[in-house]
Amino acid sequence: MEYRIEHDSMGEVRVPANKYWGAQTQRSLENFKIGEGKMPKEIINAFGILKLAAAKANATLVPNRMTGEKLDVIEKSANELLCGALDGNFPLVVYQTGSGTQSNMNVNEVLANRGNEIAGKKLLHPNDDINMSQSSNDTFPTAMHIAAVMTIYKRLYTPLSHLIGEFRRLERENEGVIKSGRTHLQDATPISFSQEISGWRASIERDYEMIDASLEPLKNLALGATAVGTGLNAPDGFDVAVAKEIASITGVNFRTENNKFHALTSKGEIVFCHGALKALASDLLKIANDIRWLASGPRLGLGEITIPENEPGSSIMPGKVNPTQCEAITMVAVQVMGNDTAIGIAASQGNFELNVFMPVIINNFLESVNLLADAITSFTDNCVSGIKANRDKMKENLNNSLMLVTALSPHIGYENAAKVVHLAHEKGLTLKEATLCLGYLSGEEFDKYFKPEEMV
Repeated sequence: MEYRIEHDSMGEVRVPANKYWGAQTQRSLENFKIGEGKMPKEIINAFGILKLAAAKANATLVPNRMTGEKLDVIEKSANELLCGALDGNFPLVVYQTGSGTQSNMNVNEVLANRGNEIAGKKLLHPNDDINMSQSSNDTFPTAMHIAAVMTIYKRLYTPLSHLIGEFRRLERENEGVIKSGRTHLQDATPISFSQEISGWRASIERDYEMIDASLEPLKNLALGATAVGTGLNAPDGFDVAVAKEIASITGVNFRTENNKFHALTSKGEIVFCHGALKALASDLLKIANDIRWLASGPRLGLGEITIPENEPGSSIMPGKVNPTQCEAITMVAVQVMGNDTAIGIAASQGNFELNVFMPVIINNFLESVNLLADAITSFTDNCVSGIKANRDKMKENLNNSLMLVTALSPHIGYENAAKVVHLAHEKGLTLKEATLCLGYLSGEEFDKYFKPEEMV
């Protein structure tokens, strides 16, 4: 491999000749060989957005330093980053400095070196030009917020809408199909299958609403705080101007955070938003468990619905088919819950003017979003869309349910109704047989009051 010599404030470093990064990136690459997870691409793209926005704001506020020539070259190199042309130049791992300084410098060095190549001369310096009016301490939390918001918009909302739409279709198809309800895994009073599905659908809709609401605080940006929140070395108005540029580039109403000291120290907005993602994971786990319980069998379980048979389920038991999509999405839900714990603990760390657990926070956050997006798509397409009600089995189970006796309680009293249930269960009688045996109602009266289809 061929190398070139780069330098930083600590001296010279050998860097692969075919890469655009510089000395600080190379030092981090050599000093942090921890795990295989690289800084997420969403963060790198967010850095590309904010570096372009910062250059534009600086060109307006300090044109003597950010000249038109420099802006033009930075804009070209930043757009190359955003379209993926510079992929392969961002090798740093997640477990690095807790401020994300090395990834900030990675982007600064790549944009400067690629910009100089475009310009055909030494025009840009990674610190003086690409990082002008910034600090790693305000750029990394800004990149976190941009990446979090944009990834949810681009990755999660479409799968959620698709799942909600499939539940709505299933509701319509199963209107008026009556089945036994269940609480505590025990028989309960009747419910229509469409009502049961509506509970699933409404849960996902509410999660969507909560996630959407949680994005608003994330649209406040730290950029302009520089090192400790005072805005040192940033021109007056830079924070407002750069937020407007970011909003213009992304089409999202990002704005500057009024209290920059909060912006550098607290990660509460990320915790809040991931809490909404955890709520979604909790509901998905519950719904997937409902579906696999209802589909259990095919002969010895509940068997009230069928789900698609996508692949063989056993290497030893021929013909066995398992609820694999339910299993996959519940595993994702558990991972999201684990990520939430890590994010919450990490957000509580750091001292005085800076949180120093930012890379692990955003890595876990983005993993949750991407896992949920993929899992929901797979679950919807390969399981939910193929759910079919086994109406005969639902009717059979409904008619065998002792909890239908609840319809008789207003007429014979709670305690007498309980006696009917116990007698029917102990002697293997129907509810009507037990009621007549105990003399609580005539056959005609029983038929008048006992109408399961009216209990929903």
